[in-house]
Amino acid sequence: MKAIQLLDYGFENLRYADAPTPQAGPGEVLLRLAAASVNQIDAGKASGAMRQFMPLTFPWIPGGDFAGTVEAVGAGVTGFEPGAEVYGTVAAGANTPGYGGAYAQYLAVPASAIAAKPASLTLTEAAAVPVAALTAWQALGSVAGLQAGQRILVHAGAGAVGAFAVQLAHQRGAYVIATAAAEDLDFVRFLGADEVLDYQATRFEEAVKAVDVVLDLVGGDTQARSYQVLQPGGLLVASNQPPSPDEAARHQVRAAMVLMQPSATDLAHLAQLFDAGRLRADLARTYPLEQAGLAWQDMARHSPQRGNAPAPAVAAPKKHGKIVLTIN
Repeated sequence: MKAIQLLDYGFENLRYADAPTPQAGPGEVLLRLAAASVNQIDAGKASGAMRQFMPLTFPWIPGGDFAGTVEAVGAGVTGFEPGAEVYGTVAAGANTPGYGGAYAQYLAVPASAIAAKPASLTLTEAAAVPVAALTAWQALGSVAGLQAGQRILVHAGAGAVGAFAVQLAHQRGAYVIATAAAEDLDFVRFLGADEVLDYQATRFEEAVKAVDVVLDLVGGDTQARSYQVLQPGGLLVASNQPPSPDEAARHQVRAAMVLMQPSATDLAHLAQLFDAGRLRADLARTYPLEQAGLAWQDMARHSPQRGNAPAPAVAAPKKHGKIVLTIN
């Protein structure tokens, strides 16, 4: 099969090459992939910046979420037949710190990590959903237990996770406040935010007080300033930087990290919301699999914090939603 492989740390070591085709083991499903989503974490792992806690074994195939059709099922798998269209995530575990594999024509995954894709979405659209939507779903549900009538501040409300979080929090009946860039305010308001703040023009801690939950999707200084907007006993939920227990205690609030877990049950619930017209997924752009490096450059161009991804040679116009690789 063809796949994107990283031969060593550094973006210059990314190759489109032949790789062994996997087989479905017990409890697994072999998928012929149609599309894979582009996520910041893959670029971070490939750069070497995360090697201390997410070391890679080379050659490494990036990619965390995907959509495709069932090619074969392993022993003990029920509920999936060849030809079924599914979407899901690559499972992470203690023995697979550098998990990936979706930037390829075929992928074998546990049956517990996939579900029937939303009927209302194409395979390309469905590939943009799992990591971002599951992170938002689990952050608001199992971690925060967000209830109707509560107040939540969502940072980066126009981002991949933030856009789903705004929609889901609104549907739970919460009062939703979100930060975003000036050009994204109308989009975030459209998604269901009750208040939107231009993070470049307004210091949110001066405009927001006494919220029950902060969903921090940014980290750094944004996270440090977020403790003070929570009411006593409130909760800060972070996705990409562990919050400080000492800071939480000093402000008399709680703090937790959301670590997205592959879940067929959660994916099925999300599919119902999409098919009922209660959730929307946006695609910014698509690239063919062999142009994964260009897709990473595009992602870096439109990320509020570029991190370790390379700056693009040409700046493409901004569109909301995920960048997706299409796989032939």
